[in-house]
Amino acid sequence: MAIIVNLDVVMAKRKMSLNELSEKVGLTLSNLSILKTGKAKAIRFSTLESLCSILDCQPGEILEFIADK
Repeated sequence: MAIIVNLDVVMAKRKMSLNELSEKVGLTLSNLSILKTGKAKAIRFSTLESLCSILDCQPGEILEFIADK
């Protein structure tokens, strides 16, 4: 099982840089980068809510579940 973070895809579709998103969400560049690269072990609902609000998307666009076959 794996949770895939598609934050980079959503950001590219919105033409938003990591710096711009960092400022709008209120996360440090390093924390946002950890999330974007899929190295984060958890995400707060409040952070996910902020990302969705700013990127005008649904949580399922950012997070994707891939089951082992």
